[in-house]
Amino acid sequence: MKAEENDLGLDVTLVTTLRGIGTRNAERLARIGIHTLQDVLFHLPFRYQDRTRIMPLGELQPGDQAVIEGVVESADIHFGRRRSLLVRIADASGSLTLRFFHFSAAQQAGFASGSKLRCFGEVRKGPGTLEMVHPEYSRIDGQQPMVAAETLTPVYPTTEGMHQLSWRNITDKALAILAAQPHRLPEWLPHSLLQRYRLPDLASAVRYLHRPPADAPQVQLLEGRHPAQRRLVFEELVAHQLSLGQLRLRRRQVTAPELDGGGVLRQQFLAHLPFALTTAQSLVAKEISRDLNGNHPAMRLLQGDVGSGKTVVAALAALQALEAGYQVALMAPTELLAEQHLRSFRRWLSPLGIEVSWLTSRQKGKAREALLNALAEGKASLVVGTQALFQEDVSFGRLGLVIIDEQHRFGVHQRMALRHKGSSGGSVPHQLIMTATPIPRTLAMTAYADLDLSVIDQLPPGRVPVETVVLPATRRADVIERVRAACARGRQAYWVCTLIEESEVLECEAAEDTAVQLGQLLPELRIGLVHGRLKAVDKEAVMQAFQRQELDLLVATTVIEVGVDVPNASLMIIENPERLGLAQLHQLRGRVGRGATKSHCVLMYQPPLSTNARERLAVMRESNDGFLIAERDLELRGAGEVLGTRQTGEMQFRIANLVRDQGLLDEVREAAASILQEFPERVAPLVQRWIGAREQYIDA
Repeated sequence: MKAEENDLGLDVTLVTTLRGIGTRNAERLARIGIHTLQDVLFHLPFRYQDRTRIMPLGELQPGDQAVIEGVVESADIHFGRRRSLLVRIADASGSLTLRFFHFSAAQQAGFASGSKLRCFGEVRKGPGTLEMVHPEYSRIDGQQPMVAAETLTPVYPTTEGMHQLSWRNITDKALAILAAQPHRLPEWLPHSLLQRYRLPDLASAVRYLHRPPADAPQVQLLEGRHPAQRRLVFEELVAHQLSLGQLRLRRRQVTAPELDGGGVLRQQFLAHLPFALTTAQSLVAKEISRDLNGNHPAMRLLQGDVGSGKTVVAALAALQALEAGYQVALMAPTELLAEQHLRSFRRWLSPLGIEVSWLTSRQKGKAREALLNALAEGKASLVVGTQALFQEDVSFGRLGLVIIDEQHRFGVHQRMALRHKGSSGGSVPHQLIMTATPIPRTLAMTAYADLDLSVIDQLPPGRVPVETVVLPATRRADVIERVRAACARGRQAYWVCTLIEESEVLECEAAEDTAVQLGQLLPELRIGLVHGRLKAVDKEAVMQAFQRQELDLLVATTVIEVGVDVPNASLMIIENPERLGLAQLHQLRGRVGRGATKSHCVLMYQPPLSTNARERLAVMRESNDGFLIAERDLELRGAGEVLGTRQTGEMQFRIANLVRDQGLLDEVREAAASILQEFPERVAPLVQRWIGAREQYIDA
C-alpha cells in the first residue's frame, strides 16, 4: 500500500485503503474519529481476553471467561419462560451447557451429536450445570486441529455495527503494514528522551498493546500502568503541553491595549466597600493589574472557592480598563448569574458615575438597537450579559477586557467568538476567566498551561463553615420538621431535587411533585418552585421573590448551582446527592452560609449507597475546602468531569488520563521544554499527530 503524507511528513493514509473497509464501515469508524491508518493504530483495546489455553470443563468456575472444547452430547429446545436451545457438551473432565435464546433451525441442526466444538464465553451457574450463554463457537472437523491463540485477544471500544472480529481484522492489517513499513509511524520523541525516561520505541509499544503475549501482565494493562501504555500516554501529554506552549508563544506575538489607568477610580471603589480585601484578594488583584498594564493579551484563570470574593477582584480589573478609556464585557453562562453580576456592579460602580449596561437575547426593538449602537461606538463602557454578547449583530468600538465567569460552561466556539469581537488592527482584548469550581493545581497546570493561574485561597472573615449531615430518605419526616423550625425562626431554606419529572430508573423525586407535597405538609410556609423548563421570566420572578424574602422555601433543581446570593438562606436539603459529583454538590452547598448565621446542608440519599457514593458523601460531610473536594472529585470521577470538557470539546485525550497519569506530568513538562529548545522541528509533527485541527479551539 502506498503511503499518503501531509506537509509535515505524517502518514495520512485513509482507512478506506485497507482491504475490506468499504463505505459503510468507513462511516462507522468516522463516528468515533477514525479516518487514517494512524487512527487505527492508536485505537487501543480497553481490556483483553485470555484465549491462549483451553480450559478443561471440570476446572471451570462461575465468572471465568474461557476457551473450552467438548463433544456434543445433545441439542434440545427447552420451552420455559423463554424458548431456548440447550446444547450439552462434554470432555474427559466434565460437562457444560451452551444456551442460545436466538437460533435458527439450521443452527440447531449444526449441533449434531458427536460433533466437536471450540467455544469462548463467560461461565455462569445454570439450573443443573454450568452454562455459557450465546458463546462464540466454531466446529472442529478433526482433520486439522485448531491452535489456541498465541496472544491475548484484544477487546476494542466500538460503535454500532462494528464487531470485535471486524476490529481484530482491521488491526491485523494495520499492524502488518506497520511491520513491513515502519516509517508509517515515525518516532518523533528524541532518542535521548526515550533513554532518559526509560520509554520503549513507539512502534514496539503499539504492537504490544494490540497483541500482548500470552504471559502479559493483564492487571497492569487494565490499570494503564504497563510501560507500553506509558509510552503512548507520555507522547500524547507532551504533544498537549507543546500545543499549549505554542499558544502561549503565539500570544506573545499579538498585541493588546496597555490598560494603565491612573487608579483614582479603583481607590474610590475600595474606599466605598464596607469591607477590606483579604490578603489573597489583594495579591491576585496586583497580578491581574500587572497583566493589564502589559501590551500582550493577558490570559489569566482566576480560581476561587464559593464566596471567596472573585467578583470584587473582577470589578477592580474592569475599573482599570475603564480608566484607560476602554470597554469591558462580562459574560456569564446563565441570566441568573449575569443578573447577579449586574446588581453587584451597579451597586458598586453607580456611586462612581459608571453606567453598567445589560444585554440578553430577550432584548428587542429600539432599546436593543440603541445599546448595540452605543457598544459599536464605544459609548457603552461596561456591559454585562449572557451568550447574547457574541451574537453577530454585537460589535465593540474599544473592547479592552473580556471577563468570563464559569468559563467551562461555555463552548470553545463561544469564547473564540467573543475574543475576536474585540480584535482590531492586530490587537486583541485581555481576558480574565473566573471559575468557582476549584481545579487541583497539577491538573490546572496541564489543562490550562496556556493560561496564567491565580488562586484566591482565603475566605472573607466572618464566614461560618456550613455544617453538613448525611441522612437516608427514611428520615424525610425529620428533615421536613427541620425546615419548619428554620423558617419559623425567620430563616429561608432550599430544597434541591435532581430531576423535574418522575423517573423510575433514577428513583429521584421530581421537583414539581416535591413542591406539592411540601405545600401540603408545610401549609404555613410560602413555597416557590424553579427549574430549567420554566420560562426565563417566570424563573427570575421566583428567584427575585426568594431574594426579597417573600418566599420561605425554594424547591429547585440544580439550576440554582450558580448565581443565587441570599444571605438569609441558612438551610439546604439536597435529595439524591449520590446522583451528583462532588464539585456540583459543593457548588450547591455554597448557596447557603453566605451570611453570618450558622448554616446547614442535609444530604438525603436513597439507600443502598454504592461504595463510590458513600465515599463522595463522606468527603462532603468532612470538608468545606473546595480544593480538597476538587482533588477527591478528580480521583473519583476523572478530569473530563472536573473540567467540564464533555461540553466544551477541549482536552479530549485518546489514551492519556489526567487522573491516572498525574505522576508523569512533571517529566512531561521537562520533556516538552527540552523539545522546544533542542528539537523545535519536531513540535509541529507531534502536535499534528495527537491534536490536529483541534488545536485552534484551545486558542480561546
